[in-house]
Parts: sequence; structure tokens; C-alpha cells
Amino acid sequence: MKNSDVAKAMRDLGFLTEMMEEDPNVQFRARAYYRAADTIASLQENVTDIYGRQGVNGLLEIPAVGKAIASKIEEYLKGGKIQHLEELKAKVPIDIDELYGIEGIGPKTIKMFYDKLQIKNLADLEKAATEGKLKTLQGFTEKKEQDFFKRIEFFKRGKGRLIIGEVYPLVKQIEKRLQHIAGVKNAVAAGSIRRMKETIGDIDYLVAANDPKRVIDFFVKMPEVQEILGMGQAKAFVKLASGIDADLLVVPEESWGAALQYFTGSKEHSVQLRKIAISKGFRLNEWGIFKGDKRIAGATEEEVYKTLGLQWIPPEMRENAGEIELGRQDKVPKLVEYGSLKGDLQVHSENSDGTATIEEMARGAKAFGLDYIAITDHTKSLKLAGGLEEQELLEQADKISQLNDRLRKEFRILSSAEVNIMKDGSLDIPNTVLDKLDIVGAAIHSHFNLPIETQTERLIKAAKNPSVDILFHPTGRLINRRAGYLVDIEKLIDVAKDTNTVLEIDAHYDRLDLKDEYVRMAVRNGVKLVIDSDAHHPIHYSFLTFGIAQARRGWAIQSDILNTLPADKLLNALK
Repeated sequence: MKNSDVAKAMRDLGFLTEMMEEDPNVQFRARAYYRAADTIASLQENVTDIYGRQGVNGLLEIPAVGKAIASKIEEYLKGGKIQHLEELKAKVPIDIDELYGIEGIGPKTIKMFYDKLQIKNLADLEKAATEGKLKTLQGFTEKKEQDFFKRIEFFKRGKGRLIIGEVYPLVKQIEKRLQHIAGVKNAVAAGSIRRMKETIGDIDYLVAANDPKRVIDFFVKMPEVQEILGMGQAKAFVKLASGIDADLLVVPEESWGAALQYFTGSKEHSVQLRKIAISKGFRLNEWGIFKGDKRIAGATEEEVYKTLGLQWIPPEMRENAGEIELGRQDKVPKLVEYGSLKGDLQVHSENSDGTATIEEMARGAKAFGLDYIAITDHTKSLKLAGGLEEQELLEQADKISQLNDRLRKEFRILSSAEVNIMKDGSLDIPNTVLDKLDIVGAAIHSHFNLPIETQTERLIKAAKNPSVDILFHPTGRLINRRAGYLVDIEKLIDVAKDTNTVLEIDAHYDRLDLKDEYVRMAVRNGVKLVIDSDAHHPIHYSFLTFGIAQARRGWAIQSDILNTLPADKLLNALK
């Protein structure tokens, strides 16, 4: 049983609990299932192994898993089903896998759709929206129906691609296995995963070895393989149990660099390289660079680029967006490096909607290799997330100061908050309180449908607030689920520059907000950035990898990212 299976069962329980049950505490019970699902999905160890070794006691050691949830996980691990979940599913035969995640369509709305219009799946919902049936429901207007139709279309466009964080651990696990096959010289996951794109359509594995048959036989017999789609002398195509296709190509060592470049892409980048090769009288393909019948380069990527008169270009930049011209001029930037962050400035504790204590989050960050974190629990207007009142924020800051007295020599905790930006752009905590914190981050969590002018002014007002240091997840998007609110990003970046307001790259893999194109815009305009995990558990610090990738795809260098600095220098760089 994979962790993703268990997490899905918990998420389904939360969704159906919220949909079907009416008591006042239903949201908190549903939230408990969601938190357990998020934690289990992020576990590095298989939950089946934990249960096999320690039974229910082992499950109870998993953060966010209490006795009731542990018993349901045990039931699922032993029998593949949870009776309570099956009972809920039987009451309303809705395909929640299809409907879960569409922006603005929560459990209660889906229940209403079923009760009033017998909508069971995405096709039913789309048909009802097309036929104008949604606007007949209480609370719906023609405009709201049109908005829903747009959201459905957005959701459908993303269904064919998986968010990188959902597949990255499995991709790397298989990559590591391939590297340890006898006779393998190199093995890597190429394609969009190597370019660290936000979403992945399929997985391309490239292996350098002299015995392709041994590698292919191993690949097609992996436990994750659900179906063999095709095999050849040097290739194999399979479908994994997760539903994603995985392709394998085995090449000789002398072609490794050319094949790695070719299968990393992007297609547009590779087309331009082939044009350059032709202009020089060469032929470029996955086997090498040829002059006539003679291979003149191809063993390494660096050799390929150099032969074409280019500086080597990092995979994250290969989108034919101007990087090739930089390569011609030997001006490819030295991008911010993986592992270069010294701190994480958006971290949540159990005092709001996190799953661990402040000290546990600090020790987890230290073990991850960080030197400091900022505790950014939510503030009072976000009730569902356990938002803190003014006095609670000040008491938390005092507690952090006491913890620092014990940790200062080895680690530092900064007092902070994720302050809610209200509809008019004001904050839900007064500046007199915020000014007593080390850092202040502000974010929008409601009123996503305001006109672009109003939404932009809302963010600008927050940026101009002298107490606000950082705007968290500035566009509010959720990849494949929500496009984000409308905002004039150029105008916001101009104001951020003028006010010395920092913009965040939220590294949580379902956000990755800012987009890479907006990161490039910020970098061009000299606006400073931070990369944060949005951690709600120490496991989530691993998300920082995706944030660094996002910064690299936006051509950011180390000096663009403030939390590559030690804590004191970081604080001096803020407002």
C-alpha cells in the first residue's frame, strides 16, 4: 500500500465528512483528515512499513494522526477499505476524484449539485453549466455560472499533467535504482522533470550503458509498472501504477551528452540548437554532433554546447526565452544554487494550522540544514486556520525569545506572522503589534474575484504599509486548481521596488507562486525575493527544492534571494 493511497483515503474521508455531516464541529473533523492526508503524503517512510514494525503505536507517532484516524488507517492497511468511507460513498454516488479540486466547488456545493440536478461527475457538471442549469440554483447568477464554466475548463486543461511534487519522489527513486544496475555509467530522469517544470506529462529516463537488454529487463519488471506499452533493442515504454507513462532510452557513453540535451528539451530550445548546428555545417541529433559521417561531439552536454559556440545552459533555462543568445555571449547567469538557502521565512506551527510545535519546527529546520526560520502563524480573521489574536502574537513572540535563549548558538527563530490582507487592503492586525515582530508577511486569503484594478490596489496598499516586509504567495494560484486572482503584476512589481517590499516564491509544490515569468520580471526590475516552504510540518522543508527550481527557471541569481543571507544581514535588508 503506497502512502499516496492512504493519503487519498484520508482526503476522501475529509471531503465526504464535510459534504454529508451537519454538526457544528464537522469542519474541524474534516480538517483533521486533510491534515493527516497531507502528512502521510509527505512521509519519507512507507506507512505500511511503519505499521508492520510498530502497529497502531507506530501510526500514532505520525504527526496529525490520533487514535480515531489511526484505527481507520489500520483498517485500510489490513483490508483495503474503510467501512465508514464506504458508507459515506454509498449515500451519494458522486465521483469525487473528478470534482475535488475545482476552484469554488466545495463539498457542500457538490452535495447541492447532486441533490438538485443529479450531478455525479465532471461531465454532468459541464453539461449543466453549458445548458444554463446552474443559475437556477439558489445563490447562483448567470455571471457566477459563466465563472464556473471557466473554472471547469481551467481544471480540465490541467487534468492531463501531474504537479511536480506529486511525482518527484517516485521519479528520483526509480532514477536511483537505474543508477545502481551493474554496467550503468549514467542514469537520469530527463524531460520536463529535469527542467523542473511545474507539471509533468510523462517521465523520460535516459541511461548510458553497454548492455541495453539488462537495463530494459530491469525497467519493465519494476513493481511500479502496470503495463508494458512497447519494447525495442534500446527503448521501453511503460505505464506506471500512478497512471503516468514512463519511457526509457539506453545509449552508449559516447552519445550521453547529446542524448541528455535532446531528451531534456524543451522542444523549442532543441530546435534552435539544431538550426545552429546546420548553420555550422553540422548535424545534431540524440546520438551526437556529426560532420558528415564523423561524430565530433556528444559525450557530455558541455561538449555539445561548446561545439555549437555556446556556453552550457542550465536545464531550468532551456525554454527558448532568450537563453541561447546569452549562451552565445558567454553571459548565462550563475543561477541560485540548490541547497543555498540559510532560512525559511514562511513556517507554521500548531498554534495556528501547523502540525508541530515551534521548537519541533526549529529542530526540523536545523536537521534540514537551515540556520533560521520565521514562525508565520495566521492571524485572527482566518478563523478556520486558527488565526492568532494580537495578544497571542505577542505571547508567541515572547516564547520565541525564550527558545532563542536556548538555541541561539545553534539556531535562530524569528517572530513573524502571515497577516491577512482584508478586502480594502488593510491588515487584520494593527501596526503597533506588527512592529514588535522581527518580520511581517502579508497575504490574501479571500475575495479572489475582485476586478483586477481593485485587487491590484489591495496588494499595493499592503505593500505600501511600512510594517509589511513580504507579500506571501502574491497571485494566490493553486496549480491545476485555481488560476489565482487577477493582478497587474507589472504595477505590483514597480511598487514593490519603490517600497522595498519583498515578493515571495512559495515553494509548496501546488502553489509555486510566483510563476517563473513573474520571477524574471521581478529580477529584471531589481525586486528582491525570498523562497519559503510554507511548511506546516518539518517534512515540508523538502519543498524548498521546488522553490529554488522556480527561482532558477526565472533566472534568479543568489543575490536576488534574500534568505540566502545570514539572519542578521537578511533583517538589515528589509524595510
